[in-house]
Amino acid sequence: MKNARFHVDSRLPTLLSQEYTSTERAIKELVDNAWDADATSVRISLPKPMTSYPIVVVDDGSGMTEEELRRHYLSIATDRRAQRGELTARNKRRVKGRKGIGKFAGLMAAAQMRVESAARGKRCSFTLSLEDLSTVKDIEKLDLPLQVVECTLQDVGTCVTLDRLHQGLSFPDPNKLRQVLLQEYGREEGFAIFVDDKLLDVDDIRGLFKENKEQISGVGPVTLRFSISDQKTALRAPGIVIRVDGKIVGKPSFFGLDKSEDFPPKLLKKLFGEVEADGLFPHVTAGWDSLIENSELLLDLEKHVQPILREAFKEQYGREMQLAQARLQRKIQDRLAALPEYKRAYADRAIRRILDRYYDEPESKVEPLIFVLLEALERSDYRTLLEHIADAPRRDIVSLADSLSDFSLADMAFLGEQARARIVFLNDLERLCRDEDALEAPIHKSIENALWILGPEYSLFSSNQTLKRQIEDYLGKTFVGDRANNRPDLLLNEDLNGRLLLIEFKRPKHPLALTDYHQATTYRHEFSRYTDQEIQVVLLGGKMTDDLPKPHLREPNVKIMLFQQVISSARRQLDWLLKQLTASTSDSHS
Repeated sequence: MKNARFHVDSRLPTLLSQEYTSTERAIKELVDNAWDADATSVRISLPKPMTSYPIVVVDDGSGMTEEELRRHYLSIATDRRAQRGELTARNKRRVKGRKGIGKFAGLMAAAQMRVESAARGKRCSFTLSLEDLSTVKDIEKLDLPLQVVECTLQDVGTCVTLDRLHQGLSFPDPNKLRQVLLQEYGREEGFAIFVDDKLLDVDDIRGLFKENKEQISGVGPVTLRFSISDQKTALRAPGIVIRVDGKIVGKPSFFGLDKSEDFPPKLLKKLFGEVEADGLFPHVTAGWDSLIENSELLLDLEKHVQPILREAFKEQYGREMQLAQARLQRKIQDRLAALPEYKRAYADRAIRRILDRYYDEPESKVEPLIFVLLEALERSDYRTLLEHIADAPRRDIVSLADSLSDFSLADMAFLGEQARARIVFLNDLERLCRDEDALEAPIHKSIENALWILGPEYSLFSSNQTLKRQIEDYLGKTFVGDRANNRPDLLLNEDLNGRLLLIEFKRPKHPLALTDYHQATTYRHEFSRYTDQEIQVVLLGGKMTDDLPKPHLREPNVKIMLFQQVISSARRQLDWLLKQLTASTSDSHS
């Protein structure tokens, strides 16, 4: 019997380097290595376009001895965490490197990579080039000359030099590199990154940068520095952090903008900055992880910061918001003009709040909200209102007029009408679910535009044509031939905050089992590859089997619902609402 062994093709480093989609992403991988080496600073030098200068990445991390370089760095695809733990040795940072292939990132951008690393009085270096790799078939047989020289004990760190940049790639863009690095390291303390001698900072965000220094009574001197991104993609860690005595306290905050009904939530994801306020020190918690929530100093700071943020957002996105509002205003101006004057003023204020909050959403999402509001005002029962006016004593006419100005009675009339219509819908749906021959498709069609039956938290999810096409494309490619008979009935919706809802329907007589659960969660995993949005899963059927996982054992954001329970719960809520409306109407008569 003869022994056999695996051979590692010399093309492997080149193939691994192709994991990176851009030169900037490849450089970011080298910065990750510096982070894992407990560096406190990294300096990146980029060549100017049309020059032959190299890319140089220098860090002051722990460096590598000759033994460490041979044992760890030159080992391909070894998991650093498995060998040396999840945290770095000195600073206890969460290790970035996972696959053990980041060492080859430089070959994505250059034909030659030189590595120099100093530790404990020795400086080790070697050069790896694509030409050298092409001379052997097995990388393990490549002679890699390793040079070792003496250096001082204070000389530590690693320098990676990428020379002979690939001609077919554009030169690395320092601005683009800063955006990539900010996403990962913009909030990290004790880790300074310099790109062409410029410290990575808040002002590197592409968009509008503002700096404001003021004296706030009680708080003292406050420095606010922030940027509002003009890019389409959201920032990974948006918000404003608070620094006290140079340290970040707690998580990024939006200083009340996230609680404001008239502020677009998506714009919050474009905000990045920090505020220095050493005067908050007395209200920092002992663990230095947050500020006391009911701190009056913090409230004073919020009152100072929020108007500045609002004004900056108005400067950056105000014109876009006005244009978006103007387009929708033109569509609804005839309906607004037809309303009585007292209703028109209320409608105008309410519509403006909707348009402000959802200005950057597609009109297909915003229009239904506005049209529901207009329909409620247009279809309110005038006879009911007149009867209340006629029955009211003269002394109550003034207070009644105040109530009418807020349209509370009109709202109640509309809600009552809507609740009674929904009860009729539930009766029809219940009859459909009791039909032994009922299939998923007709139930899907019935529920698709009536997600309120699943609960109030689902009422804002709406159909999205792009998501519908994605579902159809996925099912069309996956369930073909003999599998076509097992094609599931899926619905993928989206709410105004960008969350996705994936519903898998099973016919009412089908008992939900473990295979159905796995099927639904597998669909979520499939679609997660195409989006960064959160995906909630609802599995809907007639009954449950015992092999379904218990709630505490299920994946996050997965709900299993039964038709009868859903219908009964929705009916109870509507019955309660009608009782409350009846009581409110009776109180208005009395």
